[in-house]
Amino acid sequence: QVQLVESGGGLVQPGGSLRLSCAASGFTFSRYAMNWYRQAPGKERELVAGISAAGSVTNYISSVKGRFTISRDNARNTVYLQMNSLKPEDMAMYYCRPVPGDYVVGRGYWGQGTQVTVSS
Repeated sequence: QVQLVESGGGLVQPGGSLRLSCAASGFTFSRYAMNWYRQAPGKERELVAGISAAGSVTNYISSVKGRFTISRDNARNTVYLQMNSLKPEDMAMYYCRPVPGDYVVGRGYWGQGTQVTVSS
């Protein structure tokens, strides 16, 4: 049974940091690239960062480049998102998903997400 469990979100002041985790199960984690997405209220879900299966290649949207770092531990079936210098515009629900998501975890399946709130 496929499962994606995101955690680590919370309330942080602007300029603060959070480390998100996503624990995956039910598929061979080390075979697949992983992405982090986010969705703010009233906005579409957007891809934030991605990491290759071995962890050697990463990519980021321009708005988080230099502030966020994606990493993974294939021995723990976990992908992380270290978020530094957080801004109010980073506030959203954050999700992880393998690539290709529909093939690996099934069409429409998303974890419960973890809420990031950036506010003073």
